[in-house]
Amino acid sequence: MAGRREMKDQNPWINHYDPDVPANLEYPNFTIQDFLERQAKETPGRMALICDEKVISYAELLSSSRNFAEHLVLMGLNPGDRVGICLPNTIEFVISFFGTLMAGGVVAAMNPLYPLPEWQYQTKIVSPKVLIGLQTRADELFELKQKSGGEHLILVEVKTDQQLFPEVYEEVNSVTFEKCISKSDAPVTLPLVNSFSPAVLQFSGGTTGLPKAALALHCNVAANILQFTKWLTTLKQGQEVFLTVIPLYHVYGMVIGLNVGIAMGAAIVLVPDGKNLDKTLQLIQEHKVTFFPGVPSIYQAINRHPRVLAGEVNLSTIKACISGSAPLLPATREQFERLTGGKLVEGYGLSEAPTATHCNPIQGENRDGSIGLPLPDVECKIVDLEDDSKTMATGESGQLLIRSPQVMLGYYGSASETALVMKDDWLYTGDIAKMDEDGYFYILGRQKDLIKVNGLQVWPTEVEEVLTRHHKISEAAVAGVYDEITGEAVKAWVVMRDYAPLDPKDVQLFCRSSLAGYKIPKEIVAVEKLPKSPVGKLLRRELLKMDNPK
Repeated sequence: MAGRREMKDQNPWINHYDPDVPANLEYPNFTIQDFLERQAKETPGRMALICDEKVISYAELLSSSRNFAEHLVLMGLNPGDRVGICLPNTIEFVISFFGTLMAGGVVAAMNPLYPLPEWQYQTKIVSPKVLIGLQTRADELFELKQKSGGEHLILVEVKTDQQLFPEVYEEVNSVTFEKCISKSDAPVTLPLVNSFSPAVLQFSGGTTGLPKAALALHCNVAANILQFTKWLTTLKQGQEVFLTVIPLYHVYGMVIGLNVGIAMGAAIVLVPDGKNLDKTLQLIQEHKVTFFPGVPSIYQAINRHPRVLAGEVNLSTIKACISGSAPLLPATREQFERLTGGKLVEGYGLSEAPTATHCNPIQGENRDGSIGLPLPDVECKIVDLEDDSKTMATGESGQLLIRSPQVMLGYYGSASETALVMKDDWLYTGDIAKMDEDGYFYILGRQKDLIKVNGLQVWPTEVEEVLTRHHKISEAAVAGVYDEITGEAVKAWVVMRDYAPLDPKDVQLFCRSSLAGYKIPKEIVAVEKLPKSPVGKLLRRELLKMDNPK
């Protein structure tokens, strides 16, 4: 009992967990595919995946994935070989994902919308032996295979409501996906895969901004799956319907949108085209969706949708949503919760700890501007920016360090980059954070995004939070730009509500009541939209390129 009390004193966040969430979990010797195998055994006939008109049960998903794994082994895939999956959110992606893992391969998922040069950069890092992609990009995929030294190309014919690539390419030397999910004629023994086998490569800019691939073991991903099955306290085993709009090629979608759903025996509705909001709203109603992970922009868009505002869309089946990749505005959360009656909570994660380490409680208190509490078994400390041996006091800002079972093994093929961010089992996130007295954490910005005006520190997020309180501004982004007098100055890019005209002086005057003078943007420009990654993360570097193309 004394030990439990001491742990709560050291880790105050445990006191604010929902009642059913334990401080520590047991982590069995699980692989990622073990969750699928368990569900297929317990509920073989239950719907696992729904995509457009296609439906597949847990038993069918397991059988197809095993067949796919056997074909990969027959192609010569060895344990540890990489498989590049360039597919949208489809049943074929999921079968490719589990089939690769069952064959002992490592999933290297890539954005299916990327142009060929972007793919080439990524395959240069991971050298996939097998590539899987859409038939409509066959020529580019064949060229990619040739230049990356790959040996096999598997092509998928996917028809969606909106054809992603309408142009039809010439036939190339490849294998059809349909052949790969048929039962192999030859007997095949699948390799032994354990919890310490490599599983997933996630492309990341890391803390240095240079593209690299974070390598996660099965135990890393399995740990995060188990953490979220406990954290989502209002969801019930075998009774939920997940809506997966966030891309499966990113660990956010891969872990929360897919594998947590598999572990909970949910029916998972896959959305290949996440930009089609009308389709998303239709699917929520049609399938009575209960859990819907996403990013702030999609919740904002739902809040403002004319049919939603007119009360024509029933969102009342939604129990919980997790928002990640960007700060969630309190007004967005409050309005979405009013519309649905469910909970929208902000979480935090990174590719190097696939996929999340913090989240606000589902039933407990959500604090404005906070990424929430560390998940079970996640250790955190905040250290001085100049001296990482100095731990900061409660309420003081510094770099967030994390030690937890989901932290990656390291960057693939880059020991030097790994050494920069992994020290004594601590992951140096590069994020500047602070913790309040109850263990709620707040992200202030990236260390590399820190603005220094006459040597005084300005965190972009604190300025952005004030800007978005202005009644005419819907979104804002801030960065430091060169200034002859102060070294750096604060510049803001804003998206105006309903195309309202921008009056920079009015905005600066508005900021004066909440910000010190040196934090107020010296320059404010209106833009149609802010540059973001496919999972909704603000691309601050693109703003700086707009400011200085050189």
